[in-house]
Amino acid sequence: MIERALQYLQRLQPRERRMVLGGAIAALLLIVVATVLPLQRSVATIEQRVERKRDDLQWLRSIAPQLAGLQGSAPPPLRESLVVLVDRTARESGLSKSLVGSQPSGDGGLNVRLDQTPFDTLIGWLSQLRERYGVRVESATIDAGKGSGNVTASLVLHAG
Repeated sequence: MIERALQYLQRLQPRERRMVLGGAIAALLLIVVATVLPLQRSVATIEQRVERKRDDLQWLRSIAPQLAGLQGSAPPPLRESLVVLVDRTARESGLSKSLVGSQPSGDGGLNVRLDQTPFDTLIGWLSQLRERYGVRVESATIDAGKGSGNVTASLVLHAG
């Protein structure tokens, strides 16, 4: 194949030969540029990502002792049923008038309904349940109530 190409070049006039060789060199350069430049950009992007990941890793290692300290601060297991806990803490938070019902659900949760409760008080109470007792909100539906800042809420709570 190379011999045929050389024979072809030999049959061409000198001017045609220079044009063909120049075109071949230009095509070769174009192919090299078309492959090298995108590869170079990809390498630069990947190097930046690696550097960010290294920075993230260094930061995570620096806060690891703080995170380890948080591990031991998990809330203790509940010593009372979720129904009793919700009722008691709702009274302590001033939500006893707003608590219109609580009903255990089949999966160990508790459906709670609050009517015309101050939103800020509700959020504070839910935060207390989470931080002190490890109760999490599985789902919540909160609608605007009558009066400024009051809401009606339906919650599904789970222990732990």
